[in-house]
Amino acid sequence: MDLIADILLVAGAIGAGMYCFVLGKRLNRFNDLEKGVGGAVAVLSAQVDDLTRTLAAAQQTAATSAQTLTDLTKRAEDMSRRLELQMASLHDIPAEQSNVPTAAATPAQHVPAVPPSGSAAPMFARRSQASATGDTA
Repeated sequence: MDLIADILLVAGAIGAGMYCFVLGKRLNRFNDLEKGVGGAVAVLSAQVDDLTRTLAAAQQTAATSAQTLTDLTKRAEDMSRRLELQMASLHDIPAEQSNVPTAAATPAQHVPAVPPSGSAAPMFARRSQASATGDTA
């Protein structure tokens, strides 16, 4: 009886040894850096690092572009307000007659750009709608 138990024990040990040997070979092929999953993991890790750097650069570029766009939008809004004010002030200027001499006809005349400071006349004047269209009731 002891002899049969010893034979079964040796057979079980040899079977377990063969199983471990085959499993070790498969594990080495699995972790091979060139062909196995280990290589795939290494490649994916390198790609993740590259994508992380690219994403950081893209975020920085987007932030810079957004700031530039915000600044340009503010400048455009300021210029729009100025142009609206200038257009509104042009509506208040009376229409001139066609007999006003042109610059080519009188080159010696000089029109001052700024009225004298002692002038009591307002810089801008608003006309009523009736007088602007010529309708007097």
